[in-house]
Amino acid sequence: MQLNGSQIVMECLLEQGVDTIFGYPGGAILNIYDTLYQYEKEGKLKHILTSHEQGAAHAADGYARATGKTGVCFATSGPGATNLVTGIATAYMDSVPLVAITCNVGRALIGKDSFQEIDIAGVCMPITKYSFLVEDVESLAGTIRRAFRIAAEGRKGPVLVDITKDVTAALCEFKPGEDKTSHYVKPVPTDDQIDEVVNLIENAKKPYLFVGGGCALSGAEEQVRELAEKIDCPVCDTLMGKGVFPAENPRYTGMLGMHGTKTSNFGVSHCDLLIAVGVRFSDRVTGNASKFVQNGKIVHIDLDAAEINKNVRADYPLVGDAREVLERINSNLNNLDHSDWMKQVEEASERYPVQIPDGFSCPYVVSEICKKTGGDAIISTDVGQHQMWSAQYYEYKEPHQLITSGGLGTMGYGLGAAIGAAIGRPDKKVVNVTGDGCFRMNMNELATASRNNLPIVEVIINNHVLGMVRQWQSLYYGKRYSATVLDDGMDYVKVAEGMGCRAKRVCSREEFDAVIDEALKSEGPYVIDCIIDSDEKVWPMVSPGATLSDTFDEKDLESKKED
Repeated sequence: MQLNGSQIVMECLLEQGVDTIFGYPGGAILNIYDTLYQYEKEGKLKHILTSHEQGAAHAADGYARATGKTGVCFATSGPGATNLVTGIATAYMDSVPLVAITCNVGRALIGKDSFQEIDIAGVCMPITKYSFLVEDVESLAGTIRRAFRIAAEGRKGPVLVDITKDVTAALCEFKPGEDKTSHYVKPVPTDDQIDEVVNLIENAKKPYLFVGGGCALSGAEEQVRELAEKIDCPVCDTLMGKGVFPAENPRYTGMLGMHGTKTSNFGVSHCDLLIAVGVRFSDRVTGNASKFVQNGKIVHIDLDAAEINKNVRADYPLVGDAREVLERINSNLNNLDHSDWMKQVEEASERYPVQIPDGFSCPYVVSEICKKTGGDAIISTDVGQHQMWSAQYYEYKEPHQLITSGGLGTMGYGLGAAIGAAIGRPDKKVVNVTGDGCFRMNMNELATASRNNLPIVEVIINNHVLGMVRQWQSLYYGKRYSATVLDDGMDYVKVAEGMGCRAKRVCSREEFDAVIDEALKSEGPYVIDCIIDSDEKVWPMVSPGATLSDTFDEKDLESKKED
């Protein structure tokens, strides 16, 4: 059948099971939006108009993380397309499947510095799995199908498809169907490699299991939990691995790294075998990488061979899908007894408990949200102190509950991601925890949440400063608070109400307790402006360049001052 390029785009999206698109129109993509009008009218596709293209990219990312599907966003040429870049990079760093479809000027105008022309495929090349420029309508359907396949196969990630405007209007014969051509070959460890790792595990005295985002993407939570029981060992995680192993399980010792628990940091420092699954050994996890797990061996299981030995040298690398590799290890592994080691770790957990500070604080807010939602909500965050507190004090039960920018650390990510999550998972309560600095970067998306009547709870941790930067300035820069004070009188409650949201300001535990129940029951977006002290800090902490065994907290600092 004869279809134009815009119709081909819609039909290909339907083939891929797409139901929701996030975007913002403009001149170059006008043909596609004109066609989308009819597809929306017929109930085939749903489009969410965001307040900014970056919000569209973040919403598509949050939708993908919450649902496991590939997220889709639209933008026009030039600044519309470049406004997607931060969102695309965020998805790339965290291995999120996303297809960004942009439109460019017509072929005759390419390369002539035409109005709103940009080589967006070139711009995005380093931050996508693949970037396409489509200049021929005959290749459009195959390109879109290939884009979705690339985004979802292997290590997931974003793909850009840029289409010239004339292609969106050109006609060609369209044949429905899937392009099943794939050059991807999933890596599979040999039986000898599996046997070697099984033997290593069975001879370890102090094993530790360390799980990351790759486990969540692989759907390996059951295999991780089975392995922990078989080995009889403690488990820690990365920010991206939250929920793979339930926080309520007594084997769980918390996050590892710069703001990880003392139990996890000290325990990993003293283990004789670290089994790392689906992690990339970020600098925020390892501390001084040259001194990471000095007295033990490291087994590194990852789907991406490029991650092996990139940051930390693995003694026993296994390149393959986390779930499949763990299934093979579990089937070959005998039940082990490490009760002495577990006792040591349990004693450390009792010695270094995760405590909520006195007074009204973000740890209190997050812990109360956890109680009120039964630990079942989807929590999105922006980046900074509130992000770390959300990781530390919410007890995640399942993967994909914490939606946060782990690799790129994108301020302004959380609200857009919450919108995507709320649309993708209407069965779940979605709470976005943000800082006042981050809120300023994405507050325009409150209008999107209001327009779509999304029951998102937006919790602003308002300390009137850029909290994490101030923490570093306090500890390492002689309390010279350069450009980090935000006490300019902006009224976030009025801003939220002006965008059609309900909003309250709270300054105490009692006030928060009275408002959170109302917010969680709200049928539309509800903003809670939580006023906390400017000098609240995230503890524990590992200084840059230090080792995990150098983890310290406020009490340790006070002890040093007394000495």
